[in-house]
Amino acid sequence: MSVIIKKIESEKDIRLFVDIQFKLYKNSKFWVPPLKKDEIKSIKRETNPSLKDVDFELWIAYKDNEPVGRIGAMIHHKSNQFRNENVARFTRFEFINDIEVSKALIHTAEAWAKAKGADAILGPLGFSNLDHQGMQVEGFEFLPSYASEYHHSYYLEHLTKLGYEKKTDWIEFRVTIPDQIPEKAIKVADSVKERFGMKVLAFNNTKDLIPYGKSLFLLINEAFSELFSFVPFSESSIDYYVNKYLPLLKAKFVKLIIDKDENLVGFIVPMPSLSLAMQKAKGKLFPFGWYHLLNAYKNNDTIDLLLTGIDPKLQGMGYSALLMVETQKTAQENGAKYAETTGIFETNSKAIQHWKNYEHVQHKRKRCFIKQLTNNVL
Repeated sequence: MSVIIKKIESEKDIRLFVDIQFKLYKNSKFWVPPLKKDEIKSIKRETNPSLKDVDFELWIAYKDNEPVGRIGAMIHHKSNQFRNENVARFTRFEFINDIEVSKALIHTAEAWAKAKGADAILGPLGFSNLDHQGMQVEGFEFLPSYASEYHHSYYLEHLTKLGYEKKTDWIEFRVTIPDQIPEKAIKVADSVKERFGMKVLAFNNTKDLIPYGKSLFLLINEAFSELFSFVPFSESSIDYYVNKYLPLLKAKFVKLIIDKDENLVGFIVPMPSLSLAMQKAKGKLFPFGWYHLLNAYKNNDTIDLLLTGIDPKLQGMGYSALLMVETQKTAQENGAKYAETTGIFETNSKAIQHWKNYEHVQHKRKRCFIKQLTNNVL
């Protein structure tokens, strides 16, 4: 039976669009489910302010009357304007191991993008840089962090057959946290604080951290502005992500650097790994999901390093070393032995070299693909 593609039009369709991934990865030991309610909110205009700058459509593929895949496509106007380009993005691409299904989905997205006048389509990319980014192409035998991605290994073969090429890669590391902080690192950290009059803020509860949420995202806008696919966060998006993510953090792990004028100039956002807890929660906080999350906060030998940023004017002056020393102290106090990084661009040699100073393994890789649409016959 042929593949049928249907556009998302109703609330029921939205729920099915989200549920497809749960069906596809039902027997996977490594896939980490998202929270279904958060996924639903992320693709609805009334609940995700990032969609204000985006034209997008979502589709579901059916075969033999069963949902067998999904895809979204978007024109991110703010991104195109920020980067002076004319491209479309595809997003949330999932499918069974059937080339007719993947082809029907991606060709639907390409046709939509061409009709919108796009010169190329790339992805998987999200509505913002805190959305789903990249397709896993290496490291399928490792559990990802909650903030990363996991995909079936056959996806790479399908994208290649469908004419997609590599645009860029993110790589991820698993780092062993040393039992002792090197004396040299401590001296560098102390020197930075003394020389520049910097202060490291630590927190005992989320209530004290939340007032810094807006400043943190404004610094992200500065620190990440040159990174591939980054789009600055608007005020409404900042409010959305502060309310979505900050309450999930374990505040004592978060470290902020402020200068002598009380300006935020650096941050690191680690948290206990939630991957196993999210697998047990199966996409829901109730009735038992919260129990698994709370247990992960209390008993965990792994932390996820979600975000790190330094004011661009101060990069290369030892601030990263200061943040890492403070993170190691907290990790040791809480029994953490390992740290998982989220994606680092393979071209970011400074960040990569930083992790190579530790015992580590580079174990996972994600990819953004691109396909030119100009003069391309679908």
